[in-house]
Amino acid sequence: MGQTFAEQILGHASGRSDVQAGDMVVVNVDLVMMHDSLSPSIIETLHNELGAERVWDRDKVAVVIDHVAPAATVRQAEQQQHVRRWVAQQGISHLFDVGRGISHPVLIEEGLVQPGMLVVGSDSHSTGYGAAAAFGSGMGTTDIALALATGQTWFRVPETVRVNAVGNFQPGVSVKDFGLWAARTLRADGATYQSVEWHGVDFLSWRERMTLATLSIEVGAKAGIVAPTGLGSEHPVPAWLRVEHDANYSRVVECDLSTLEPQVSVPHYVDNVVDLAELGRVAVDVVYLGTCTNGHYEDMAAAASILKGRRLAPNLRMIVVPASSESLHRAASDGTLATLIAAGATIGTPGCGACIGRHMGVLAPHEVCVFTGNRNFRGRMGSPGANIYLASPEVAAATAITGYITHPRNVLQSTEQAVFA
Repeated sequence: MGQTFAEQILGHASGRSDVQAGDMVVVNVDLVMMHDSLSPSIIETLHNELGAERVWDRDKVAVVIDHVAPAATVRQAEQQQHVRRWVAQQGISHLFDVGRGISHPVLIEEGLVQPGMLVVGSDSHSTGYGAAAAFGSGMGTTDIALALATGQTWFRVPETVRVNAVGNFQPGVSVKDFGLWAARTLRADGATYQSVEWHGVDFLSWRERMTLATLSIEVGAKAGIVAPTGLGSEHPVPAWLRVEHDANYSRVVECDLSTLEPQVSVPHYVDNVVDLAELGRVAVDVVYLGTCTNGHYEDMAAAASILKGRRLAPNLRMIVVPASSESLHRAASDGTLATLIAAGATIGTPGCGACIGRHMGVLAPHEVCVFTGNRNFRGRMGSPGANIYLASPEVAAATAITGYITHPRNVLQSTEQAVFA
């Protein structure tokens, strides 16, 4: 019998070729990621509870200051200072400080994550490394500390849900709509402790694939791995990592992208997804474009293509927080950033921004936000009295123009009518 991507990667990491779902394996870790919010507790656990003086391999640890970057309080500044000093004392090779961006895209941009690798991180959206066909998984403080001390961890090899895409998107529809469709189809617990494989999206860049990989955790997945076909020469795929058509899947679902309409996740659950056309007129106070799910160059460019030559609706705020400094630089170089600013958007420091409701654009009671991120739980971005709708960058941009949740097609059609009037 063939193997899924999860079985292949965990088998390779454990030194076994016969791994199947349900097996218990001890695996060698290729990379450990830790970010500013949990690093202080991980460091304390490593030294005081596990008694380890040093990390097992300073070249296989990446520390990223991204969750509250720059620091918003004195306490956060002190914690980040502590982390920087610890990194220097340990001689850790990879520190990505304030402004470099969110851990998941940054580590792929830096070439630290490659197809077939096993990456564990102190962030639930570490499934995002599956954008580069790696097995990425989030872990808590103690598990990350143990991986830092030993270079090993253990897994029960997960079953796999396969999501197949056919066709291509209509204008105004994009990969975020596909990801939300999957959440709607599988539901929040539909892939609990399973791996989600995404197939049929070879035409997407790895940043666009990250939308799918990060949303995998929102259906309960342990990992979300996008098939590596089409990744390009900068992400060489090992010969042993391949699609094996006789692999065993717990479930297979298929989406025809050509028939997909814009999807919107309605408060307060990610899988509470409807077609945009079902919503009616929903007035919006804030449009927020960012996060590891949709804060990349491609997302800013998609929004700019709709906003070009237009201004934000009266009394609406648009906040754009790039996922990485590389995406910010690209957007600045080709005029994308200028277009967003000309429309009235505010640009923030690359990082997580207000995704976890700690700084840089948190929401007030009763405010309505269209968010290109990955979670819309009550209180996620600030006040528990706010309402968060998850949508694509295209829907976000169209909404920013009209002031209410809007199908991008309506804005695009109005442009065409004006041109030919």
